[in-house]
Amino acid sequence: MKSDQTAALTEVSRPSRYLGGELGSLCKPDEQVDVRMALAFPDVYDVGMSHIGFPILYSILNQLEGVAAERVFSPWTDMEAWLREHKQPLCSLESQRPLGQFDIIGFTLQYELSYTNLLTMLDLAGVARRRQQRSEDAPLVVVGGPCAFNPEPLADFFDVALIGDGEEAVVELVELVRQRRRFGWTKTRLLSELARHEGFYVPAFYQVEYLDDGRVATISPVTDEFPAQVRRRFLADLDRAPFPTNPIVPFLQTVHNRVAVEIARGCTRGCRFCQAGYIYRPVREREPETIRRLINESLERSGFEEISLLSLSTGDYSCIEPLLQGLMREHAGDQVAVSLPSLRVGTLTPELMEEIKRVRKTGFTLAPEAGSERLRRLINKGIREEDLLTATGQAYQAGWRLIKLYFMQGLPTETDADLEAIIALAAAVKRSGKGTGGNDVNVAVSTFVPKPHTPFQWEAQIGIDEIRRRQRLLRDGLRQKKLRLKYHEAELSFLEGVFARGDRRLGRVIEAATDLGCRFDGWREHFEFGRWQQAFAACKLEPEWYLRQRAEDEVLPWEHIDCGLPKEFFIAERHKALELTATSDCREGTCHNCGVCDFEQLRMRFAQGSVVEPSGRSADAAVADAAPELFTRVRLTLSKLGRARMVGHLEYLKMFQRALRRARLPLRFTQGFHPTPKVSYLEALPLGVASQAELIDLELLYPLAIEQIIADINVQLPEGFKIISGEIIPWKSPSPSAAVVSSCYRVPLPEQPPEDLELRIRALLGASQQLVTRIKKGEPLQVDVRDALVALSLTQEGLELELTKGGPLLVAAWLLDLEVEQVRRLGVVKTGNKLRD
Repeated sequence: MKSDQTAALTEVSRPSRYLGGELGSLCKPDEQVDVRMALAFPDVYDVGMSHIGFPILYSILNQLEGVAAERVFSPWTDMEAWLREHKQPLCSLESQRPLGQFDIIGFTLQYELSYTNLLTMLDLAGVARRRQQRSEDAPLVVVGGPCAFNPEPLADFFDVALIGDGEEAVVELVELVRQRRRFGWTKTRLLSELARHEGFYVPAFYQVEYLDDGRVATISPVTDEFPAQVRRRFLADLDRAPFPTNPIVPFLQTVHNRVAVEIARGCTRGCRFCQAGYIYRPVREREPETIRRLINESLERSGFEEISLLSLSTGDYSCIEPLLQGLMREHAGDQVAVSLPSLRVGTLTPELMEEIKRVRKTGFTLAPEAGSERLRRLINKGIREEDLLTATGQAYQAGWRLIKLYFMQGLPTETDADLEAIIALAAAVKRSGKGTGGNDVNVAVSTFVPKPHTPFQWEAQIGIDEIRRRQRLLRDGLRQKKLRLKYHEAELSFLEGVFARGDRRLGRVIEAATDLGCRFDGWREHFEFGRWQQAFAACKLEPEWYLRQRAEDEVLPWEHIDCGLPKEFFIAERHKALELTATSDCREGTCHNCGVCDFEQLRMRFAQGSVVEPSGRSADAAVADAAPELFTRVRLTLSKLGRARMVGHLEYLKMFQRALRRARLPLRFTQGFHPTPKVSYLEALPLGVASQAELIDLELLYPLAIEQIIADINVQLPEGFKIISGEIIPWKSPSPSAAVVSSCYRVPLPEQPPEDLELRIRALLGASQQLVTRIKKGEPLQVDVRDALVALSLTQEGLELELTKGGPLLVAAWLLDLEVEQVRRLGVVKTGNKLRD
């Protein structure tokens, strides 16, 4: 059974979040599916679609015979309200199937402040929150991701946690669910089978006892058949691991909208605050030729304009310079930029900077983390101030105008002198750009939150008042240096710290906060700390208690989760931190016996190969050889029907630009800092209005057969978009907007049109002016709907309007005595354009 929620799309913000049907998405027919898994992200689409783990699992699962993976994201608050008002369930994007009809719902846990969204999604799906209350045929609720390394605050709500790398484990998961269906296992039997596989934690099989003072006394399996510790899953060889090369291309602008390839997993640096640096050990790198192949296939199938090389420390990748040089040689002519989002001082060479800036300067961000040399030694961040200033000076010399610096406040043993050092270092970075034409600096400071499975997991976290005091000190000091400060709200860091090291008792608080309306707690506009305080009070729990310093012999709530590194290693690292003793990088040849490697299958794997030089002529050469007399102008007519009408104008422009890239047409590009294809469009079509007559002009380097152009583009367009005709036009023809004299629209009538509709039509045609009020940016605005009206008639199919500018919604709303949003839902369509002679 599928749910049709099309009506919601005209009533919510950013409807393309809920459309589905993006290029690269896959919807399997029911008859081909034995097991359905919903990949659920407890945040909005814009954020979730930027997460690298989602497409990896989506691709792996959909390549399995009989398995369908579909996506679902937390609906924004307006969509949640619509679903509740209309008693509609939360559905997947691909098949519009209610979430409660899936066999598995797999949530990724990237951030502690998304927990209320997880419960909200279960509520909207009609799935009982607590695992004890779910029936035998309810979906299996699974969680994974970094927050699953301390899953206890959510332990009452999920059935299984997948700890560690998911590429192989998720296949085992769906196969066991398939066996359950085949052999008629009970849910308890399925959970028992899962618990016997490495990396699967079933909270129902573990009991927690508490001491009188609230600390955990014991965490133990209910029977001896289950291990005392659940060891994380490891992917031994990243280079051989599957990776998707058919990316889903969103309609809207997501947080990270680009080809993203994980070039390495794990980090050897040993920064003592960094959970990811420990839970993703050991380092495993992809070979450069593998990376090149993945990127080329992904670019060809997506049309993205940017490549992102992802890892915890991209600059540490063994072959980074030859890889980057090869990618730039191959793609710079196509105006494809390369970004390195995780750079370290010391790995950032002038040669790297020169390569990055060849197409356009993507963001330049460095993370010293601490301002003073003492604190950097404590956290094992081996950055010297002089190296940082050399790097920033080189960046300014290379043409960057803005450098972003990331620091933390509240680190163990931090004093005000360490905070003053942040101010001094940021000012020194600004001075390093003097005389280069630009030396702007943005400083971002987050509050240190101790995380499980790190040497600092025992440390205290500063409270709200102290966070604010230190933020004021930094803000005032940086302002005197004419520098800007960005920081997280104190209450957000406070809650993150509570749940990061929380226990099972916090589940009651999360549930109470959800009932009080907490949603999107990581979003400032939705965060309501007062509701959280109310929830803690109702559950008789003191949140400050969870921020306290822990004793090294204390049983921690995540003690039964084995990340691969023993507790003794973290204790030793903690002591070295307090002694300001460094732990050297594993890459330097010294093994510190952290315990994660077996030195056979599980070991550090560094890239050894080289980048194969691309064959053929570069795009740069093709542009250079293009003769101006061959430049060609093409005019296309495109239809935008069905759900495509809910794609906004800017989203439509980006979608079409990427379709052109995929079609590999010989486009001309603009000059300047951000070159873009020379493409012209009509003025924006109102959201929700379909069209059979959108005009698009392309400039090509040389002529092609119009039939070939249309065919090449159509095969790249998502459902609902289609080129229906085209022609070669004179080079100096006016743009589409300048060429169109008027546009024609058809507005279907509502079930009960006004009785005086014909009178209204005659009155409007006979008037010289007809003012109506519209709201723009919250302010009323008078608009003359007669001014652009050329022709108006009533036919069996509805109202037929001809306008010289603007859209038909306001005119039709006045004629039909409806609100604009009601007209939008009628199915308005643009039927044609009249062009100048």
